[in-house]
This record gives sequence, C-alpha cells and structure tokens, in this order.
Amino acid sequence: MADKNGKLNLKNLTFSDSVSYYFDKAAPFTDSPQGLLDQIKACNSIYKMNFPVKYGNQVKVIEAYRVQHSHHRLPTKGGIRYSLHVDQDEVMALAALMTYKCALVDVPFGGAKGGIKISPRNTSPEILENITRRYTSELVKKNFIGPGIDVPAPDYGTGEREMAWIVDTYMTLRPGEIDGYACVTGKPVSQNGIKGRTEATGRGVVYSLNEVCSYKDDMQQLGLEVGLDGKRVIIQGLGNVGYHTGRIIQEYGAVVIAVAESDGAIYNEKGIDVEALHKYRIEKKSVKGFPGGKYIADSISALELECDILIPAALERQITEVNAPRIKAKIIAEAANGPITPGAEKILLKKGTMIIPDIYINAGGVTVSYFEWLKNLSHVRFGRMQKRYEEKHQSNFIKLVEDLTGKSVPKSRIDSLIHGADEIDLVNSGLEDTMINAYRDIREFKKRKRNVTDLRTAAFAVSINKIRDSYYTMGIFP
Repeated sequence: MADKNGKLNLKNLTFSDSVSYYFDKAAPFTDSPQGLLDQIKACNSIYKMNFPVKYGNQVKVIEAYRVQHSHHRLPTKGGIRYSLHVDQDEVMALAALMTYKCALVDVPFGGAKGGIKISPRNTSPEILENITRRYTSELVKKNFIGPGIDVPAPDYGTGEREMAWIVDTYMTLRPGEIDGYACVTGKPVSQNGIKGRTEATGRGVVYSLNEVCSYKDDMQQLGLEVGLDGKRVIIQGLGNVGYHTGRIIQEYGAVVIAVAESDGAIYNEKGIDVEALHKYRIEKKSVKGFPGGKYIADSISALELECDILIPAALERQITEVNAPRIKAKIIAEAANGPITPGAEKILLKKGTMIIPDIYINAGGVTVSYFEWLKNLSHVRFGRMQKRYEEKHQSNFIKLVEDLTGKSVPKSRIDSLIHGADEIDLVNSGLEDTMINAYRDIREFKKRKRNVTDLRTAAFAVSINKIRDSYYTMGIFP
C-alpha cells in the first residue's frame, strides 16, 4: 500500500484497502480509543467454500464466500452476488461497507456479504438453482445463515428467484422453525417478501438526492438550483438499481440524458424514456439500436458527458484516476458500492464535486430488507391492523366537516383523503424518513467538524460513533 518513501499509494489499493482507507480517514474525528477502532474495522468471520456441482456431463468446483464483518449487532446482514469477479477481498470490502451502512441508517444489523464465482448470464436456471441450494446447505452446516444469525439478500446477479430457492432450502433443512422465513430478505411477496423491496435501493437513491438538493446554500456552491426538477442526470447501469433510480427520478422532474450499459450507452440531451429503454434492452439483450437516443459504443466515456448528477449504479471502481479529471458532473451519487477509487475521489473533491457516498445513498435496500425481516418475525402484513380503521376515521372526519360547513367534499377528493395506509405506503414512508434523517446526521456532523470537508468522511465518522456506542452499551470497552 505504501511507496518507497512510506507514503500511501492510492493507485495500488485493493477494494478492501480502499474501505479501510476511508475508515482511517474518518477515525480521528470520532474520539474513539484505538483498540475499539481496531475492533470495529476488523473482519470477524470469513468462510470460503468449494463444492462440486454437475454441469451436464461434467462436474465443476464452485468457489464461494460468506463474510461476517461485525457482530456488534445480530443478525449480520448482506447480499449475495453472482459474478466471475467475486473474490475474498471484494466480499470482505462489501461486508465492511454493510456494517457501516447499517449503523449509519440505524438498522440494527452487523455487516455481512456473500458471493459465488459464476456468471449468471452464462449459466442455465437449472444449474443456478443447484448451485444456490448447495451454497445454502453449506451455510446451514456452518451456522452461517438464520433469522438471528445471518440474513442474506439479493445483490449483483441475484434477485427474488434466488432468494426463493434459499428460503425453500433453509426451511427444508430446518423444518418447524417458526421464524424460518426471516432467514433471507428480498423474497417474492408470495413467499413472505415485502412490497417495495425490489425497487427499494433505487427509490432510496432518489429520496436521498431529493433531500441533498433541498439545501439552498449547498446547491448555490455547486451553481445549481434547489430540487431535482430539471436536473440533467446520467446513469451507469440499467440493472435493478439503475432502472428504478432512473424511472423514479423522472417522476421528480429530472431529465435522464444518458444511460450507460456494458455494451454501450444511449445519449439524448432532451431526455431518455428509461422505461422504454429498459423494455428494449430486455427484448433485444442490448441497448444498441434504441430509437430514443444516440448510441455511444464506449460506454465508460458516457460518464464524462456534462451533467448535473452522475449516478454510477453498476460495479465498483468505475471512476479512477484515469477518467476522474474528465468527469464534469457536479454531484456524484454512488448507487453502486465503491464506484470511485480513493485516488479518483481526491481529484474530484479538489474540483469541487459533491460525492454522496455509497454507505449512505444506496442503503435503501437494507432498510426495506429490515422491514421485511420485521414483517417475517411479527407474522403480519404491514397495514393489516390499521388500514380500515384509518379509512373509517378519515371518513367520519370528512362527514363532520361537511355537517359543520354545510358543504360537500368533491367525490374526486374523497378517495385520496380517506385512503388508509397499505404495506407499500408504510414501506415507502419508512424508507423516506430513514434516508432523510441519515443525511441530516451526516450534514450536521460535517458542519460541526470544520476539518471534515467531504460527505464520505462525515458518513464514516457518524457510523463509527454509532457502532462505538453499541460496544460501550455491551460493556466490552470502558
């Protein structure tokens, strides 16, 4: 990590080293003893496994991981990704980010992460199912999964289908466990999932950006107006997070001028219909040829186009010291985990770019996963107990107003006024409240500590302080 003069060489940092670098940068602002900082930073448990799976007439050995970074809160929580890029360093880094992310948004989990080194695109559904079920059984054997132990979720390359396979395997191996459905989140709603989980990360990104852009002083420093309306946005990645971010941010009046994918990018200064592009990509397996914009073969160059907000929603390390000097965005929202390298961040901050860190802005997924976990433990759908009561209460109130004023409320208004909260209403309300409060904590800390000049350092410091307080409560550290 260090060069021959003993200085930290940011170019050679691994993903895990990068997370540690951000931690170390924030630690001095927390007034925490070094021993406690060492414990918070340490990765507690690493489980690397290799198991055989039949591929047609062949047998292949699959490499997989589950890392539990912190046990200061239980269960641990973190997604499972399927990618050929999966290795121990990446999973350790992602698990650490989950620890800090959960603490930052007040979700009472320790951080964890899992990964299987396969290509989901080039693997048949039958073989994917076999791999997923075998991976789950390995986790059960080692006590690395369970409602009060470790609760996985979807990540890159996985979704509701894989989570359904996991919960089915778990319930088969642990029959009669009353809270068994809480062993994993991101499940289909029909299998005790929760409404709003699929789009939660993307929706959280938009709620966060809406809050960030609501501060007049901050926007004036960037030369921008308050609010999302009219903001020009570029999104990298049209997977689950990028698609829902783009779709929802358009509802706030933002203009998505470019979308970059692995096979190229689409650019249209007047705006791209994200929903139409998403459907086109599913049908054609590519964004090339989409009639709603200009095709750019070099997708990474699309990140360098002039815009107000750049949203990397693909993989880590997409903005490096090579392309950072050419990035023109005034705000970068890290919808993906670790899309900016430390060296690139240094360049961007020097240019005055506002970077909204991943441990905050993409925490919508784990927040709604927490709601799903609570739903599974309580065995009742959110809204079931109070929806009709609320509607009757509102209806009686409207009738009272009509009786007192002698005027009738227009029928077109009544339905919206008496609507009781459904599960999706409560989930979205809880998510918005979480993202707003977390950003206010970060912004307030940054304002209070004058030597903290960027949001990432502030976010890490706030997170470390919350984890520190958990350890103090345990009585482990005096």
